[in-house]
Amino acid sequence: IGALIVVPVGFGVLGGFKDNGQLSTNPLGWPDPWQPDNYTSILGDPVFWRQLANSTLIALATVAVVVGASAMAAFVFARFAFRGRETLFTLFAVGLMFPFAVAILPLFILLRSMDLLDNPLGVILPQAAFGLPTTIIILRQFFRTIPAEVEEAATLDGCTPFGFFWRVLLPMAKPALATVSVLAIVASWNNFFLPLVVFTDQSWWTLPVGVQAFQGQYADDTAKVLAYVVLSMIPALGFYAVAERQLIGGLAGSIKG
Repeated sequence: IGALIVVPVGFGVLGGFKDNGQLSTNPLGWPDPWQPDNYTSILGDPVFWRQLANSTLIALATVAVVVGASAMAAFVFARFAFRGRETLFTLFAVGLMFPFAVAILPLFILLRSMDLLDNPLGVILPQAAFGLPTTIIILRQFFRTIPAEVEEAATLDGCTPFGFFWRVLLPMAKPALATVSVLAIVASWNNFFLPLVVFTDQSWWTLPVGVQAFQGQYADDTAKVLAYVVLSMIPALGFYAVAERQLIGGLAGSIKG
């Protein structure tokens, strides 16, 4: 299973150091000679850095919205008992059943009516909305593992419900928050369809859209396309590698809950 993941990535990395002739005659071997110009030319292109900045801005903003809203909703679902709680929670869970592509036409019409086309909010808000079900489910399960005695002690010390949520629950839920943040960032980073529909202004293109345009522009230069794809993956892979321990800990805690 690991080979199925590593081999294509390795092929892409090494392919970026070859020319098209080497890819045709020696696709699986080491580059001979090495061609670093494919990578350096992309790194020297301001378009690549602008698309990287756009992807980073949209990913971080999406995380802030989805994690902030989901944490408050999950807190209510986990720590408060009220009529219709499970029904309302089920409505959020049902959102997992609908793929994003199903809603793209009405979503486009809605965004156009709200004048959010060619606006980063036109990508951030829908991404956050579609990320709510998964995030709420994970955080709710984690919040339910916090002993009631902790909340009682905080209440005796004068904490309001929001004070307990902000000062006690969120610090204790760092693994779960890291988990949903990683999931939201990776989903945003890989989102191609929504930015393609929302952004007609190329200055707002994200990396996935940029890869598609780059591939069309350099259709005959496969080596340079491979280099562009590899450089586009590095930020998301780096973030995932840094947050891997927190991601696994948060998923384990949620599953246990």
